[in-house]
Amino acid sequence: MSEGFDEELERIKLRKIREMLGKEGEEGGLTRGEPITLTDENFKSVISSNRLVLVDFWAPWCAPCRIIAPIIEELASQYSGRVVFGKLNVDENTRTAMDFMVAAIPTLILFKNGVEVERLVGAMPKQAIESVLQKHL
Repeated sequence: MSEGFDEELERIKLRKIREMLGKEGEEGGLTRGEPITLTDENFKSVISSNRLVLVDFWAPWCAPCRIIAPIIEELASQYSGRVVFGKLNVDENTRTAMDFMVAAIPTLILFKNGVEVERLVGAMPKQAIESVLQKHL
């Protein structure tokens, strides 16, 4: 009984996330022209329900994080419908940051079908991030 309940709860959570974030993409994933806020609670649902998700692990006090923030926003708009961009505040969501052994910020992790496929650590130029995205599209 518990297993069926858990599956139904996950379906409801996923549906609510999609409703909150806007429309569904062609592959049933979330699409949006701006980064979404990820938390310990919604992280697994978002990365597992979308083909490509780039997660920016950041903190408000981190100067390099503030430097790449506009790049992430620009790329989110540019790749809308093809890549979901998420931002996870490591100070507020320590469990997920620890699960993925994020030791320095900013850290960008690209997930493909829910599995980590690339990791970039430190402030990167737009071209470096685009290169990683293009490799997996």
